[in-house]
Amino acid sequence: MVMEAVDDPVFLDRLNSADIVNPDGMPLVWALRALGESGAQRVYGPDATVAMLAAAEKDGVSVGFYGGTQAVLDSLIAAVRLQRPNLNIVFHQSPPFRALTPEEDAAVVEQIDSSGARLLFVGLGCPKQENWIMEHRGRVHAVMFGVGAAFDFIAGSKPQAPRWMMRSGLEWVFRLATEPRRLAVRYLRHNPRFVFRFLRQLLFT
Repeated sequence: MVMEAVDDPVFLDRLNSADIVNPDGMPLVWALRALGESGAQRVYGPDATVAMLAAAEKDGVSVGFYGGTQAVLDSLIAAVRLQRPNLNIVFHQSPPFRALTPEEDAAVVEQIDSSGARLLFVGLGCPKQENWIMEHRGRVHAVMFGVGAAFDFIAGSKPQAPRWMMRSGLEWVFRLATEPRRLAVRYLRHNPRFVFRFLRQLLFT
């Protein structure tokens, strides 16, 4: 996501205007600490999602889910309802893998708002989910949280890396091994550039 922002000034502006931006990856946490942010900690999307669902159930906050395939979304809802039987799930929708027409988009906004969802989990992948959230800021009357692959992990449709790999900053290796076609270009293009730009910033600023 950081490198997407480097390449796209519009996306960078959108990230910088978000209410909260969390570091979801140990290499980024290490980079932040090296640059002086000693208190930087990882906020792992799937773990944050599970924690917020637990809090929403406890406090009676209604939630919604937007993103993923229909099969993943069905498995996600089933898993969440099993784990959180008192959670008030008022909205869930799997959008088509194409740009919505203005009429379709307006209908989605109306469905979300009329459902009464106060917390909307958006799982469209980066940078699509962040762009969607910022484009709908002020239109969707709910707190929107981009969760990346959390839908797949909670639904059980994709395996998660072992915790030791996450702590060691090697989660990307596991994900590349499990989804090489989808992730190879992303990681092989962005990872070396991230390291180069970070070292340049660390050494010369």
